[in-house]
Amino acid sequence: MEQFPALNGQSVSYAVLIYPVGTVNPVHTHPRSAELLFLVQGTLQVGFVDSTNKLFTQTLQEGDLFVFPKGLVHFQYNADAKNAAFAISAFGSANAGTVSLPNSLFNSTIDDSVLALSFKTDVGTIQKLKSGLKG
Repeated sequence: MEQFPALNGQSVSYAVLIYPVGTVNPVHTHPRSAELLFLVQGTLQVGFVDSTNKLFTQTLQEGDLFVFPKGLVHFQYNADAKNAAFAISAFGSANAGTVSLPNSLFNSTIDDSVLALSFKTDVGTIQKLKSGLKG
């Protein structure tokens, strides 16, 4: 909706996604919509984690569809060393929202000690994670 205001009130949106060789769409959620991903070209490893922490994964081939349930953590990864992947995602909302977990956690102002306790690690490790996300 932000990029195409005509979607306002239409309860639908689409995204065209290009995954260069070896790239990942980092773990994220869409708080206001499920996502239906259609793989047009290439191969793509996809997965989501359900509310019991069970991981569901699949390697998609051209023409395959995959559904990511609303609000659940999911990812896409192009493990192909030679070919890019191209997909189209459909959302049941004009504004599905995207919450990138690495960005939300490690590029926020949450205190490093709170993150360290949350992840059962030390502040130095949290700072290394944060530095890896910059730039």
